[in-house]
Amino acid sequence: MSTQKIGNPAVVGLAGFGLTTLLLQIHNIGLLGIGPVLAMGLVFGGLAQMIAGFMEQKVGNNFGFSAFVAYGSFWIGLGIIWLLNHFNVYNASHTDVGWFLVAWALYTCIMLAASFYVHKAMTITFILLELGFILLIIGHFGYPKMNVVAGYELILCALSAWYMMAAIIINDLAGKTVLPFGAAWAKKAN
Repeated sequence: MSTQKIGNPAVVGLAGFGLTTLLLQIHNIGLLGIGPVLAMGLVFGGLAQMIAGFMEQKVGNNFGFSAFVAYGSFWIGLGIIWLLNHFNVYNASHTDVGWFLVAWALYTCIMLAASFYVHKAMTITFILLELGFILLIIGHFGYPKMNVVAGYELILCALSAWYMMAAIIINDLAGKTVLPFGAAWAKKAN
């Protein structure tokens, strides 16, 4: 039986989620073109996050498995939408993307409910993500200034994901809790 330590795949998943979310929001507030967002969305937010999710499955973490594979798919899907629009293969309207976001907000609502059993840092991240999707939906269904509001709000979500990534890495290296996650807001049944 091997006693070799296995790295926590969440550090890659959270890094990919946080970085691509941050870049997209910098784009949404008007400071960055779409090119870097597309590149990182496909590679780091998409592929790397999906790999982290499949690794979460191997360690028996259904929450991480679902979250990282799903949001990795989100980034790849969004990148494909942008490419299809760019090459005039299929032009998705703001309303089309709005419905795409509605579906993701519904999925995120399920993950938000589950996050109450993880820890406070996870729940805060999912509250911010759900709120961000709601603001983006409003922005895509006729109030485009809400996309800018969502941009600022989702920067907090990205930084929250990075906080969890940093906590996992720093706490592991320190051998103690340096950056706390906070107790879960809901308790598991015995």
